[in-house]
Amino acid sequence: MAASLPSPVSPSARRHGLILILLTVFAWSVIGLISKNCLAAGVSPLETAFWRAAIGAACFITHATLSRQIRIPLRHAALFTVFGFWAVGVFYAATLYAIKLSGAAMAVVLLYTAPVWVAMFSRFLFHEPITTRQCGIIALALAGTGMVCFSGGSLPGQTSWTGIACGLLISVCYASHYPFCRWWQDRYTPATLYAFMQLGGAAVIFCLTPVSLDHSLSTWGWLLILGGFTGYFAFFCYAQALKRLGLVRTAVLCYLEPILSTIWVWLFWDEFFSPLGWAGSALVLAAVFWLNMDKSRARLLGGQWPAAQNGGNGPQDATN
Repeated sequence: MAASLPSPVSPSARRHGLILILLTVFAWSVIGLISKNCLAAGVSPLETAFWRAAIGAACFITHATLSRQIRIPLRHAALFTVFGFWAVGVFYAATLYAIKLSGAAMAVVLLYTAPVWVAMFSRFLFHEPITTRQCGIIALALAGTGMVCFSGGSLPGQTSWTGIACGLLISVCYASHYPFCRWWQDRYTPATLYAFMQLGGAAVIFCLTPVSLDHSLSTWGWLLILGGFTGYFAFFCYAQALKRLGLVRTAVLCYLEPILSTIWVWLFWDEFFSPLGWAGSALVLAAVFWLNMDKSRARLLGGQWPAAQNGGNGPQDATN
């Protein structure tokens, strides 16, 4: 599961990698837009989160089964499933509530603070050093986060502290994927881990909310896109792009995601930040970009799961 770039890499392979990462970024950028369409169709945030996890789990389980990676010790399967209660169930549910209450643009900006929490987790759990410069970058990111929060979100005239709290929660949820998956990455592929984690997430949400099959065809279309296209397909493209472009270049291109996400919800749902929110968003993205590009941090992360590299959107290689 190393993220090193194969050598040599032909121009054709690089072009294919560029296409794949652009497909990935596009898929992830429409999560907010698709989620808002599901919510507008009358599907509750929790049920929308359930179908996203359940459909994603079905895709990962199918993948792991066909690649003969699904058979693992029962105790490990149980552990991954239980971790999925938090890392997928809470993560997906909090994402949908953040989108509903404070806006999709705010949710994706706060999600991009995940590398800050990853750096902190790495310091306390793995005793990885944080340099003075990195401390300054983290402080800058936290200042930008505060500005985004106090701006009230990206829904004009609707300030929800619950929605903002959910936005912060999703970044912490996804950041927790990094130490967990790093611990297990030498034994299991991401396809195996995410098959059980998403199954656990779907199971815990199922226990918390009624799930209905009585949806219109168009609503089912949105739900299938949310679970299959923005989940499994995006992960697949991301993994393939990494093989052709490498981790750093892929991480840089992923910074198109929050920009596109904001554009989509502005065009279709009239979301926009206040000047304070725009300034805070710029600080967050600049700080996280700087943190990712910091050479000492990149050395620490070399070949690891890129929770700190792409704002927390997926495993490094879900197809190995």
